[in-house]
Amino acid sequence: MPQTRTACPRCRTPILAEVEQLIDVSADPQAKQRLLSGQLNVANCPSCGYTGMLSMPIVYHDPDKELLLTYFPSELGLPVNEQEKLIGPLITRVVNALPPEKRKAYLLRPQAMLTFQTLIDRVLEADGITREMIEGQQQRLNLLRRLLSTPQAETRAQIIQQEEALIDQEFFALLTSLIQAQIAGGEENTARALAALQQELVSQTKVGQQLQAQASEVQAAVRSLQEASQTGLTREKLLDLLIAAPTEIRLSTLVGYARNGLDYEFFQILTNRIESANEADKPRLIELRSKLVEMTRQIDEQMRQRIEAAVRLVQQIADSSDVEASMRQHAEEIDDFFVEALKQELQAARQKGDLERSAKLQTVASVLEKLSAPPPEVALIQNLISANSEAEQRQLLQENSSMVTPQFLQAFNQLTQQMEAEGQAPEVVAQLKEAYRVAMRFSMEQRFKSN
Repeated sequence: MPQTRTACPRCRTPILAEVEQLIDVSADPQAKQRLLSGQLNVANCPSCGYTGMLSMPIVYHDPDKELLLTYFPSELGLPVNEQEKLIGPLITRVVNALPPEKRKAYLLRPQAMLTFQTLIDRVLEADGITREMIEGQQQRLNLLRRLLSTPQAETRAQIIQQEEALIDQEFFALLTSLIQAQIAGGEENTARALAALQQELVSQTKVGQQLQAQASEVQAAVRSLQEASQTGLTREKLLDLLIAAPTEIRLSTLVGYARNGLDYEFFQILTNRIESANEADKPRLIELRSKLVEMTRQIDEQMRQRIEAAVRLVQQIADSSDVEASMRQHAEEIDDFFVEALKQELQAARQKGDLERSAKLQTVASVLEKLSAPPPEVALIQNLISANSEAEQRQLLQENSSMVTPQFLQAFNQLTQQMEAEGQAPEVVAQLKEAYRVAMRFSMEQRFKSN
């Protein structure tokens, strides 16, 4: 980004700063993150030491949400006509950057934000994030810091009791994400402290106990399916598991994992079971059938909605002027449904002989393949654990010796620890540990040779 000469807000010394006044999400998806994280238009004055945000007019544009916002700092003290002279060219750039078919009515009605915080709130609101949600998250973080800085267990217990209303499912989700981030960053001591606090909260709060009970029920459901699968999971066995499910959580988990098995033939078996049941058992089986019909209907509806959303996203990205930028912007939405929708849309376009559409969709597929490719270091780790012998592993390391750096080994070790902490399959963790051991030995041998 080019630097602009401006004056330090504190001492008025001329300084150079990266100034960004037009935030066009379609052209630069990362600009939105710079805005929200406070990294936009930040000045550093070497003369007086000032560090802070410059007061600059800003135009924010997000065509997907049909959002065109303007902000003019009141401290600049310019009349409205002068403000329009500065803001107008930025809006013109937005309009000119769009193809004619995408120039919609919202571009004629830019929304003026009175304060910078109002601008931030409006952007977040368009993403479904309200000011109340942000404040609630901050309260949870403050409580978490307070608990971590309290060494006495009795005092922590009192705080937990006093603030239990804040310790909800979102609090536990936040705590879990922080633990994972610390593990990934190699901060094992902090991760252990957070995990220990999590155990206290689980045992001392109603929500924690409910989450623990739910987790136990889910594990029990998965375990029962695995045991039944060892001798062949039939529709009759699945029905027996559903009838015996002691809780709604167990029942819904079984249905979720085995939805494909709840087909017409399954419900015919259940109907036959109802007809042959004694009068005492019939009402319970009839109620179960009603529940299963509703559960499968809800699952199918959710699947339909996700598929339709994936198709819309594929079409939106294919029609964008910069496919790669659009895909990076929607990275969190690209999942298995997106991949399947892309395949179906590409196949349909080819069957219709729509060459233009096929070309656009093929571009999306090519960019997806490019962005999905693992970094070389990750690919090397995957190849190491897939190798059939230590000799093959050493050959791979020899061929990629320039990549076997201390940073690579540190990342390898952190990945192994993270996989183990997350309860991944023991055989996978064992493969990672063995491959890491071979890589460490190889690195040491290379250092000895160089010395």
